[in-house]
Amino acid sequence: MYTALTIARRELAAYFVSPIAYVVTAAFLVISGYLFSIILITSRQASLEGLFFNITVVLLFIAPFMTMRLLAEEQRSGTIEVLLTAPVRDWEVVMGKFLAALGLFAVMLMLTLTYSIMLWRLGGNPDWGRVVSGYLGLCLLASATLAIGTLASALTDNQITAAVIAFAILLLLWLIGAAGNVATGAAGVLQALSISDRYDDFARGAVNLADVVYYLSLTVGALFLATRVIETRRYR
Repeated sequence: MYTALTIARRELAAYFVSPIAYVVTAAFLVISGYLFSIILITSRQASLEGLFFNITVVLLFIAPFMTMRLLAEEQRSGTIEVLLTAPVRDWEVVMGKFLAALGLFAVMLMLTLTYSIMLWRLGGNPDWGRVVSGYLGLCLLASATLAIGTLASALTDNQITAAVIAFAILLLLWLIGAAGNVATGAAGVLQALSISDRYDDFARGAVNLADVVYYLSLTVGALFLATRVIETRRYR
């Protein structure tokens, strides 16, 4: 695990060397800040529930861009071959890349804590239980979406293609719950697979074990598949 953390630190530093971290973070904060102010003005309630939901929508778009270069760039430049011949396990490479993306999102998410503090300083009384559960849900959702993005990046050596694949998978998981309105017989199953419907309870202040297991399973499954994809390169 130490090796994975070393790779994560290197990748996190690489984010801030390139303009990706700054552009994505700025876009994330501008959009979330705008949504926060609009919701606050229109609802006149010291609640972050609406903001949390809108952040999940923003995450749907930024996750592919945060992960598209993780493994695709290594494959395009040929440095993945050097990395795989080093004394490092394949899962450590994948885990390190994933943790770097998750670390960047954690920094971005921490900056949004100013919204809760702002509500409190303005005399509001936010439901801190909902705030905690909402942020926990966002961390779990981000973990799943970034893991899927890491898998997409392992499948190709083209960053744009990786972003498109990740977005397509995430969009499918996002909209699959709505398909239950058409296929009523399978509505329960489709909603259970929906990456967005699973977040609703977190935003309302409830933490369900089934939702936690779902996001963690999706994360582990995507990272496992990404590792297997990388392993196949050893036999080419």
